[in-house]
Amino acid sequence: MFRSFAVLAILLAFGSLAIAHDVYELGPDSKRRDGVPEGKVTKHAFTSKRAFPGTEREYWVYVPAQYKADEPACVMVFQDGQWYVDGERDFRVPIVFDNLIHKGEMPVTIGIFINPGKIPGAVDGSGPRENRSFEYDSVSPQYATFLEKEILPEVADSYNLTDKPEERAICGISSGGICAWTVAWERPDLFRKVLSHVGSFTNIRGGHVYPAIIRKTERKPLRVFLQDGDEDLDNVHGNWPLANQEMAAALKFAGYDYVFEYGHGGHNGKHGGAIMPESLRWLWKDVVESRTKK
Repeated sequence: MFRSFAVLAILLAFGSLAIAHDVYELGPDSKRRDGVPEGKVTKHAFTSKRAFPGTEREYWVYVPAQYKADEPACVMVFQDGQWYVDGERDFRVPIVFDNLIHKGEMPVTIGIFINPGKIPGAVDGSGPRENRSFEYDSVSPQYATFLEKEILPEVADSYNLTDKPEERAICGISSGGICAWTVAWERPDLFRKVLSHVGSFTNIRGGHVYPAIIRKTERKPLRVFLQDGDEDLDNVHGNWPLANQEMAAALKFAGYDYVFEYGHGGHNGKHGGAIMPESLRWLWKDVVESRTKK
């Protein structure tokens, strides 16, 4: 199913690493298909009053065509939501959701795509300050609290969301990736599925400690999919490929249910977008199977 290592081996054998970025192409499940019902995406604005007081942000809600108000829907939250919700960029999540839900390869799932907060300028004419790194890179339960106390209740006012943590997933790219992990790590009672793309498990705000902590902490009931590439960042905060390999090694040592897809590429969504359908099929496989047995 996951062919990155085979592709990389072929490229190495033929000395073609210079064009390896081009091997990641979107497959049929990332494209519109005839006869597949389309879900609805709506855009919203939100001002935090509790977790990040005064921050303002946009978010989008995807509701699949198969959603029924009398049946709780699974939930998947995305950081840097605009990158994941856009049907023209690398991930194209609403299109992938439409195709996989239609085929029964993932459950009926409501997607919540959240942008990082901005702090309005203090004086007239001044621009807003970005709150992204504080929200995403901090090793704390603060962002989980933001989801629990503010965003999830906001969306639940309009839609029937599951309260089962094993039916809730969270995803992000770069700092959003470590944020997704932190939410589930801190609050497995809220989220138990994690999808991280080129996750920043480096020392931006202390996240480099996670591999050591994972090894020394009793295993938590999490299902984790990590993706990274061998040309990811290497800077003052750390080395992204090494950090993701350390995370994968720690998850293996501690006995986690995980997949680490390590391919070729840099700090972007090309690889992660190409394998998004496969990632989601694996992430939701346990829920699909449990419902099939009923």
